[in-house]
Amino acid sequence: MTDLNQLELDLINAIGAAESVTGLEDIRVAALGKSGSISGLLKGMGALSPDERREQGPKINGLRDRVSAALAARKAELEAAELDARLLAERIDLTLPARPRRKGGVHPTMQAMDEIIAVFAEMGFAVAEGPDIEDDFHNFTALNFPPKHPARELHDTFFLKADPETGERKVLRTHTSPVQVRTMMSEKPPIRIIAPGRTFRKDSDATHTPMFHQVEGLVIDRAIHMGHLKWTLETFVARYFELSGVHARFRPHHFPFTEPSAEMDIRCDRSGGTLKLNEGDDWMEILGCGMVHPNVLRNCGLDPDEWQGFAFGMGVDRLAMLKYGITDLRPMFEADTRWLAHYGFSPFVAPNPASGLS
Repeated sequence: MTDLNQLELDLINAIGAAESVTGLEDIRVAALGKSGSISGLLKGMGALSPDERREQGPKINGLRDRVSAALAARKAELEAAELDARLLAERIDLTLPARPRRKGGVHPTMQAMDEIIAVFAEMGFAVAEGPDIEDDFHNFTALNFPPKHPARELHDTFFLKADPETGERKVLRTHTSPVQVRTMMSEKPPIRIIAPGRTFRKDSDATHTPMFHQVEGLVIDRAIHMGHLKWTLETFVARYFELSGVHARFRPHHFPFTEPSAEMDIRCDRSGGTLKLNEGDDWMEILGCGMVHPNVLRNCGLDPDEWQGFAFGMGVDRLAMLKYGITDLRPMFEADTRWLAHYGFSPFVAPNPASGLS
């Protein structure tokens, strides 16, 4: 016959010595599990005589209850100790200041805009601005667009409702060239300006959006020629992309407001799935440019026999994509703060050509 007193003493000692909830569970299974020592005693009561059952039954049941109570008490102690240890290990010192959290950043488009302005400001260009809503004269006619030019059609340009009195339909400007027109009409040469701002066209895909940003430039003076244009743009591209020099070419093109017109390409390497500027055997178009058309000068009240000039225009969003490895233009306009946290720039570091742009 099992010595119940000794069994209870052994179990109580084992329970008190348990150092973890897992070890305590092993003791419970050994005592009260299906094959446990106390469970075995309860199963064996069927083989006892009635007198023995009356004598042993209360003792075995009492043993089971006391062991169960000891297990529950020890489990509560171990769980409390584990909780105290976890709280101590994961404690937060509330006396320390909170970790600084970046609340915002400069959008890559605005960063690129500031960098472009900084480079041209160093070259002596002033910044000029104009309205987003323009009339036909400043947006098209003064810039030598013929009456049936595709840009004047609804499928290319956003037109506002016609004025009920005059019938005039103003437009969301399709470029910042109207700023050049307004400057030539309001200021006397020599002129050297850039015109950054928003523009609007009916385009939408991975590299075009209905609203985008441009920087256009204008230089008007006597004896201006393509050599001045070429030096200005090559210098700008080298400074903006922070290159020691630039391998560029100028391809003949057509713009209504310049003659001759050209597109500027820079050498690049597209092999290996990455774009590397100023190396390789491929070419990539960067911007459009040309000498200001004599008709534009006349429309703005300047004598083309006395004054000459050059103009250029570039997409700010696209230049930001090229410089900072952004593959899709559309997220730049989706107001996703996670995207901005990844690509954004510190608002406390202004672009400076002397100390570095980016």
